[in-house]
Amino acid sequence: MKLAEKFKIRIPDMKKTGQNITRLRKAQGLSVSELRDLLGLSSNQAIYKWQWGQSLPDIVNLMALSEIFKVDIKDIIVVK
Repeated sequence: MKLAEKFKIRIPDMKKTGQNITRLRKAQGLSVSELRDLLGLSSNQAIYKWQWGQSLPDIVNLMALSEIFKVDIKDIIVVK
């Protein structure tokens, strides 16, 4: 038995989480550039990487996204 199975560690699904971020952003009527400005990022690249499922937001950005999207963090991250 793998340790992750023993402890029932849930792993984020990056692709589905990215799709969720895209959906939540659009539901708030925000463009990628507007979200970038709200998060204080220097470029759109990080947001595109999240949306494409290539990376996940760090905890600081995750907390900000939660506030911007008006949802709990657990409603942003999709687990496998």
